[in-house]
Amino acid sequence: MTDPHPTIRPQPGILSIALYQGGESQLAGHAAPLKLSSNENPFGPSPAAAAAFREAAGSLHIYPDSGHTALRQAIGAVHGLDPQRILCGAGSDEIIAFLAQVYAGPGLEVIHTEHGFGMYRISALAAGATPVEVPERARRTNVDAILAAATDRTALVFVANPNNPTGTMIPEAEVVRLAEGLPPQALLVLDGAYAEYVEGFDGHAGLVESRENVVMTRTFSKIHGLGGLRVGWGYGPAHVMEALERVRGPFNLGTPQLAAAEAAVRDTAYTTHCRVANAVMRARLAEGLADLGVASDPSEANFVLARFRDRDEAEACDAALRAAGLIVRRVAGYKLPHCLRITVGDEAAVERVLAAVAAFVRVRA
Repeated sequence: MTDPHPTIRPQPGILSIALYQGGESQLAGHAAPLKLSSNENPFGPSPAAAAAFREAAGSLHIYPDSGHTALRQAIGAVHGLDPQRILCGAGSDEIIAFLAQVYAGPGLEVIHTEHGFGMYRISALAAGATPVEVPERARRTNVDAILAAATDRTALVFVANPNNPTGTMIPEAEVVRLAEGLPPQALLVLDGAYAEYVEGFDGHAGLVESRENVVMTRTFSKIHGLGGLRVGWGYGPAHVMEALERVRGPFNLGTPQLAAAEAAVRDTAYTTHCRVANAVMRARLAEGLADLGVASDPSEANFVLARFRDRDEAEACDAALRAAGLIVRRVAGYKLPHCLRITVGDEAAVERVLAAVAAFVRVRA
């Protein structure tokens, strides 16, 4: 790392940020490894979204709609939400960054859980705020711990439900209890990156509608298969969304992004297909791992967090998977060194993972 300059210095907190590490995609010795490290949709995007992207290529010389009108209307129509209270960004990461920029800052605190998504801490530090980590209970969000940590300095509370990287989920009643128990100046941000994988789940939109202190974020990177385009959105009270709009760049999303995302959200049949297929293969992966002596918590997302006896065993299994051309995610950075996060792939991918883990278990026996 470069030594700090004696006079030209970034804002406080910036140099405390550990760079976010995305899932690997290359593997030495394997020309085409199977990537199961970033929770990508193995079926790719909706054919309608791909077609919309291709069609948008003819208008690349024209600035995009700065108001994202068609996409916001499509999201509102599909999810039953007010388009005026929807804000779109470059992935839900940008919405998270906007929230920290607008509501956090020096002297204020941002609460996240010990196994929560890394961008919560990064966005807090980037805004000059102090991240406050609270313990989870058996890899699940602990509402009591969050409420105990909340003070008059708490600006934001980030909770992913379902959570990444654990895949666990807390019930609506617990989320309501959290929203009701926070101090009056604090905003509860519900990260719903994996919400579409839960049958009948609205991502807590009903709670957002009924309260002035709750915001939800969503992404097109997971079930919609548009991770390469970086599109996300947020929904919240008008007073919050109007404030966020003031810091959003006027052209933060390009025309191909907007066109593909609109087609993707409107293709509800494809979304349902992906959710159903994921549930089937997720069960197969979790049950297959359990049969091999590898435990996991019930996951509500598109990945399984496999638990091993200790860090050494997890890393040895990861090495065996890599030798077989399979890339999964080590999660020691999330304080889970004895675990591997494995994306749910298609049937062939799941069987390859189980075969590789079975071979590893036989060798270790």
